Amino acid sequence: MPLRTVTGFVLASLVCMGQQTPAPSDATTLKQRPEPAPGVYQVDTGTRFLLNMINSVSTKQALVGDKLYLETAFPIVVNSHIVVPQGSWVTGTITEVKKPGRVKGRAEIQVRFDSLILPNGVTKVFRSDLAALDARQDEKLKREDSKVEGAGNKKGDAETVIGSTVAGTVIGSGIGAAAGHAGGGSAIGLGAGAAAGLIGVLASRGPDAMLTKGSTVEMVLDRPLVFTAEDLDMRNAPPRATLSEGAAPPAAKKTGWSQIKPF
Repeated sequence: MPLRTVTGFVLASLVCMGQQTPAPSDATTLKQRPEPAPGVYQVDTGTRFLLNMINSVSTKQALVGDKLYLETAFPIVVNSHIVVPQGSWVTGTITEVKKPGRVKGRAEIQVRFDSLILPNGVTKVFRSDLAALDARQDEKLKREDSKVEGAGNKKGDAETVIGSTVAGTVIGSGIGAAAGHAGGGSAIGLGAGAAAGLIGVLASRGPDAMLTKGSTVEMVLDRPLVFTAEDLDMRNAPPRATLSEGAAPPAAKKTGWSQIKPF
């Protein structure tokens, strides 16, 4: 058989083989993924929780180790089932506090979320970060560090210097007029007022960073949370109560990822 004929036959066979072995479709790929067991509900990594602050924290008074108390503002739904009802509790911890500088350097407060408590007492322990802050707040979020950064105070510093300068000028003019040297008194008062204003700026600190009671934040999960049907049984959950500022959620046993019986 001529070489050209053999080569053509081989190429035709390869083409046929390629047509008979189609690439796996997206549907096939999805079917190969493990599905959760019946009665098990998983909240995936990266899920965002909208939370309301129950207490207030600020760099003015906060210390490392102080607690944050929050509640979910919107339910989390998995497969048409509510797995985290609105009003569930979330606790957090302050891990770093940086006071505002006198000349430069903004206040910072670093937080970490630690646990989720369902209304029936079932608790899941994790470590999660801030994902967003209330748009009404002046603070900024440093996502890479989960830090809340206080606002700057350049406008306030300028107003302090200007106010002191004006006051000094008025006082100096009065003293100069009484001595028969109004112009000289104004100049002296101007310099003294500006100096006093600058000293005031250097002696004072910038605004504190804070998360106020009632403000809204977002938490992003760093690991999946798995719930069973028994975990989600709310029949024995106590009536929901509004927590006062600084009050802790009801006590619940914490056993990491293990199942906890409702109380």
